[in-house]
Amino acid sequence: MTTIVTYPENDTTDPVAIRREPAGTISAGSGPALDIRPLSGAIGAEIRGVDLKRPLPPETYGEIRAAWLRYKVVFFPGQHLSPEEHRSFAAQFGELTPAHPVIPGIDGYPEVFEIDYGRARELYASYGDLTRRRSSAVSWHTDVTFVQRPPAGSVLNAVVIPPSGGDTLWTNQVAAFEALSPAFQEFLSTLTAVHDGGAQFSELLRHRNENVDADTGEGGAEWDGEAFAALTPVEHPVVRTHPETGERSLFVNAGFTSHIAGLEPAESQALLTFLHQHSTSPEFTVRYHWTAGDIGFWDNRATQHSVVGDFGDQARVIQRVTIRGDVPV
Repeated sequence: MTTIVTYPENDTTDPVAIRREPAGTISAGSGPALDIRPLSGAIGAEIRGVDLKRPLPPETYGEIRAAWLRYKVVFFPGQHLSPEEHRSFAAQFGELTPAHPVIPGIDGYPEVFEIDYGRARELYASYGDLTRRRSSAVSWHTDVTFVQRPPAGSVLNAVVIPPSGGDTLWTNQVAAFEALSPAFQEFLSTLTAVHDGGAQFSELLRHRNENVDADTGEGGAEWDGEAFAALTPVEHPVVRTHPETGERSLFVNAGFTSHIAGLEPAESQALLTFLHQHSTSPEFTVRYHWTAGDIGFWDNRATQHSVVGDFGDQARVIQRVTIRGDVPV
């Protein structure tokens, strides 16, 4: 069933106003209507009726941005974007970051981060586990929270998808926070958490920076316009406020949050164990079954995601572009 989102006539892009509107068909102005289909009660929607290979008209851009903020992750089936088209689509929503603070982008496209799961298995067989966290490769996480300014959003291009398995799960961290008692919300809002990418990426960073071109200085890791020489742990609030919607959400994840600042280790571990379990409860999630050519676009400020590692040795290749974010508050 098609869902209609009715936009206030005098404000077509206010995400808070749109969020309060009942679901229904999406249409604004004289352009063609977008077909937006929610995928669960808490998070996720498919968007049809738009060609992402072309620049978005202003009205369509506003509708997609509003849907992205409302549903937290949106999918565009069957787009089949090239790396250039992928990059161009993402750049309409904000400044792009380098592919990753540690891992370089693909040739000719420094913003495009590729994960070839078959290639990763080959490297592991040849060189061992450079990340020291192979068993956690599909754990719940929010992208790149181990830097001061994590990405605002991520755009994934499904390049090669296995015939079976390889879905991705997302969870709505606004809904997870709102489901907690007011007293617990207040307590969590006083805390900060330490995020650390060292366990996953320190060896990779060392290998990359050892291979910097001595003459040009090119080839080293970079983030926020500066050389990325070390994985220094950073602190973020346990509860952050969304800079566009004003919503409050949990902002800890099993992938990169090492501990809660100021708590005893046992206290920190107990609290994080509860938050990790609570924040990924099924009622807050959506599971997406990819087809090659699909595009997924999620709000990294209000979600976590996890690959379902059920595809064995089948080929799976995805490419991701991230949009520069702000310092969480």
